[in-house]
Amino acid sequence: MCGLSGEINHDGRPADADALQRMTEALAPRGPDGAGIVLRGSVGLGHRRLKIIDLSEKAQQPMVDPELGITLVFNGCLYNYPELRQELQGLGYRFFSEGDTEVIIKAWKAWGETCVDRFKGMFAFVLHERDSGRTVMARDRFGIKPLYLAEKGKRLRFASTLPALLAAGDIDTTIDPVGLHHYMTFHAVVPPPHTLLKGVKKFPPATIRVIEADGTARDRIYWRADMTRRPEDAGLTAEDWRDQVLASLREAVKRRMVADVPVGVLLSGGVDSSLIVGLLAELGQKDLMTFSVGFEAANGEKGDEFAYSDLIAKHYGTNHHQIFVPHARLMEALPGTIAAMSEPMVSYDNVGFYLLSQEVSKHIKVVQSGQGADEIFAGYHWYPPMLETTDPVETYAKAFFDRSHAVLKTQLNGAYMADTDVSRALVEAHFAQGRADTPVDKALRLDSQVMLADDPVKRVDNMTMAWGLEARVPFLDHELVELAGRIPPEHKLAQGGKGVLKEAARLVIPSEVIDRKKGYFPVPALKYIQGPYLEMVRETLTNQASRDRGLFNRSYLDALLADPTHRLTPLQGSELWQVAVLEMWMQTHGL
Repeated sequence: MCGLSGEINHDGRPADADALQRMTEALAPRGPDGAGIVLRGSVGLGHRRLKIIDLSEKAQQPMVDPELGITLVFNGCLYNYPELRQELQGLGYRFFSEGDTEVIIKAWKAWGETCVDRFKGMFAFVLHERDSGRTVMARDRFGIKPLYLAEKGKRLRFASTLPALLAAGDIDTTIDPVGLHHYMTFHAVVPPPHTLLKGVKKFPPATIRVIEADGTARDRIYWRADMTRRPEDAGLTAEDWRDQVLASLREAVKRRMVADVPVGVLLSGGVDSSLIVGLLAELGQKDLMTFSVGFEAANGEKGDEFAYSDLIAKHYGTNHHQIFVPHARLMEALPGTIAAMSEPMVSYDNVGFYLLSQEVSKHIKVVQSGQGADEIFAGYHWYPPMLETTDPVETYAKAFFDRSHAVLKTQLNGAYMADTDVSRALVEAHFAQGRADTPVDKALRLDSQVMLADDPVKRVDNMTMAWGLEARVPFLDHELVELAGRIPPEHKLAQGGKGVLKEAARLVIPSEVIDRKKGYFPVPALKYIQGPYLEMVRETLTNQASRDRGLFNRSYLDALLADPTHRLTPLQGSELWQVAVLEMWMQTHGL
């Protein structure tokens, strides 16, 4: 919901109104229902609004509470805001609006830094105190809602997207070798604080930062995943875990129905999204809108899973919308898809979510989606090998990394190469932390805390918000994740992965969508790059902008272009598509 921006100068200079206007305009697709800017001396805040909760103008942003002296910009949704509002009213706070935005203002005033501990939802917010000059920013536990920062001297700018910061200007756009190393190695995952650009940082999830008037700042990490077993759980059976998971997921799905507009579901036909539909049907949801997308086949590979999504839609009688994308429309959508990326992302389904969101936004403003289930309940193929490994870091890297540090040295221009293997060092550091009992737990924690935010979650946020559509992810309810962290790995790894979730699903949905080969969002034309796709990629990687930048060794690019269909990463991603997306993203944003 929405997009935020701002500038704060800690040397007393007035905020740049023109730069703030450019940032806010760049965020227009995220918030097509309203816009606002507040300038107060050295502080400027901007906002684009998507009306989901409290559709009146009383909830417009930036929200100014003159009585408390607080101005707020907020992106996201607090699902438990009615309960928090009632509690705050009991403490004597008076409200002038009906939504969740004002609850954040009052919660900060009442509880200070600990307010975020009470929030159940997805959020990124920045608030400014008039009297103290203090600024506070925070991001939700899983980084579902983004927040990018650009600091230069005593000036701090922030926005919901990286391109919005670029629109403001005066950004160091030099390539960050650490960010580039992660992109090329960690399957395009660039963990915070890094991005591909030296002048832009990512604010980390599960963090609240308090910045004093003079610019000094302190961070508090307010939530950490706990992947350890508890003594009191020792006697729980597989059925006990199943029942607890189902009850927790049922509550998570119910929470994410809070809205003053209808809420639909992105239905892939897999167990995760199908289970969401089933649980909503249990809750008595009528006339539920569901949406699926499929693509034209390529290289003999099927491009849709309509058989399964149709089965669920028919079983529950949903108002179903099936979107089929031929090659011509896929090609037309690629420039818009690349432009919608806050950072370059290699997963083929970016364009799928982009086109799906375009269609969905014609009917509805909010959807629930199944992202996160694989990272929480061990649905990927690299988790089982972690069970018996004697070298967890090597086992994980071998399965997940796109290439080794040594191989990357032969592919990147040396000027852009990080001095050390920073991606492997990142995995080593995470695996060395406590609060994870087994190598499987370590991998699940890394994926749920790092990979998830900067791959699947970012992908869904960027592509849905490009069309003013809000996506909610019940599998990332932090109480559900805390429960999953307690479950012994063998229950999650059963049945080829997600065993405990599949058992819960059997109590709700047809078995045909459970006992099937794991599916992905298939876009075969981008996996096997041929014909017009190959020509588009060739032009991107051989034009003057690409040659002037010189990110990659020409011999490496020539080899990829000579054999576009067989150079695949361990995760079956196209190496050619990976380098092409990076270069297309840079050129799209004038870098």
